Amino acid sequence: MSYANDMPTQSSTDLASDLRLGCMRLARRLRTERVSDDLTLSQWAVLGSLERHGGLTVGELARVERVKPPSMTRIVNSLADAGLVVRRPHAADGRQVVVDLTEEALSLLTEDRRRRTAWLALQVAELTDDERALLARAVPLLDRLAST
Repeated sequence: MSYANDMPTQSSTDLASDLRLGCMRLARRLRTERVSDDLTLSQWAVLGSLERHGGLTVGELARVERVKPPSMTRIVNSLADAGLVVRRPHAADGRQVVVDLTEEALSLLTEDRRRRTAWLALQVAELTDDERALLARAVPLLDRLAST
């Protein structure tokens, strides 16, 4: 650790390590607030991708989620069995199907997001004004790091 202006500063590596651990702990804690333990993280991710992008083919979903198409087929099959996605014919290519969310999935995603946001809002409310202001300034940086 080096010091500048009597303020300790971390190396990029140390900061990255601390940030990684903090983000992992927060993500793990937020997962405990999920409305359902019945879905895997991969299944939640696919539901989120379909909500963001709209209907996609299995191949497109596999690319978005960075998994192999056979793995995505298994995930989609399990979500279809659970009544959370439907398959419909592709408009331009009869050999493919488009996977889309059901109303049940949209409701589940909405309730899940509401519940996890409510928990986090309670935690943020316990912070000082200065700490909340610091978090507000950090959000764009976290988004930028996540998008690279």
